[in-house]
Amino acid sequence: MPQNRNLTEEQVFLRDTVCKFAEEVVRPVAAEFDEKEEFPYDIVKQMFEMGFMGCIVPEKFGGTELDYLSYIIVVEELAKVDNSIAGTVAAHNSLGTAPIMYFGNEEQKAKYLPLLSSKHLWGFGLTEPNAGSDAGNTQTNAVQDGDFWIINGSKIFITNAATDITLGSTILTVTGELPNGKKEYTCFLVENDTPGFIQKTIHKKMLWRSSNTAELFLEDVRVHKSQMLGNRGDGFHQMLKTLDYGRLSIASCGLGLAAGATAYALKYAKQRVAFKKKIASFQSTAFKFADMDMGVELARNYLYETCRMAQEGLPISKEGAISKLYCSELAHSCSNHAVQIMGGYGLMKEYEAERYYRDAKILEIGEGTSEIQRLVIARNIGCWSD
Repeated sequence: MPQNRNLTEEQVFLRDTVCKFAEEVVRPVAAEFDEKEEFPYDIVKQMFEMGFMGCIVPEKFGGTELDYLSYIIVVEELAKVDNSIAGTVAAHNSLGTAPIMYFGNEEQKAKYLPLLSSKHLWGFGLTEPNAGSDAGNTQTNAVQDGDFWIINGSKIFITNAATDITLGSTILTVTGELPNGKKEYTCFLVENDTPGFIQKTIHKKMLWRSSNTAELFLEDVRVHKSQMLGNRGDGFHQMLKTLDYGRLSIASCGLGLAAGATAYALKYAKQRVAFKKKIASFQSTAFKFADMDMGVELARNYLYETCRMAQEGLPISKEGAISKLYCSELAHSCSNHAVQIMGGYGLMKEYEAERYYRDAKILEIGEGTSEIQRLVIARNIGCWSD
């Protein structure tokens, strides 16, 4: 049953609207796109038209200008049905659009935000083949040449970066060395048609199969200084802030998946009969559902409160990490229970439980592994302070 606690009428209406879209438009074709590993262009086009792809962008730039909780509700409702679709929306808003909105100058915002709210996707080029959790090992570099910068390097596992409607990606580069010997990081906005910039879609994924995941190659890519995001040396700070907020959208993917898997398994268990009883009535099964529902309720309450903190501009580094960690591990737990409850049927592609199970794993890895979230939390509570 939908919970309206502490939600405005507008948020309840938005939730119901997205829920209807997910059930009527996404669910009937989600398994097919997953099986074929195809990007759902028509669905994404509809989501642009409905404003889902410009959730946090101001209206003056063509966005929907939702508060952060409302945006997270959009992702949650989509994730209840399909995490590939939810991940596409989450990555575009939190990782693609957000850095330009937060750190771009007025000219960059006016140039890109209207396009990213209406028809084009944008990638977030952080991860590299040898720089995942260890982002400090970034090798992609940019060398200044007059009014231009020459970028060389590669990125991997970049969501939305290689579709036919992708306009470009934000690329984190090393632009020098600081006085303390550490690397200086700077971000650049690189459009996909820039000479030397190559995007390749990664196939044969276990999960998020209808989401676009790309490998990026930059070979003597020449960009004007006007494409620098913020100031030189701001790159690492920009990426960290982006991840702090981006973790809330991944948490929402986890929350939605957990809720969706729970509802799907419960519907099955109330129909499936064994030993002349519906299996939902067996205590061992009922207790699983009680644990699943308890987890979803706790996750939703904490995530929503963190979103309200974000909206007020309060620091959310620890809270974002807790939300992402708890919701992603809850997704794994609930999807695992769903498969177990459904038995052999839970292992068949004809049923959605196996897709919930596969999709849950990325949530414990993407935008900071569970181990990194624990590190962030421990650091915030002073485990390594004197």
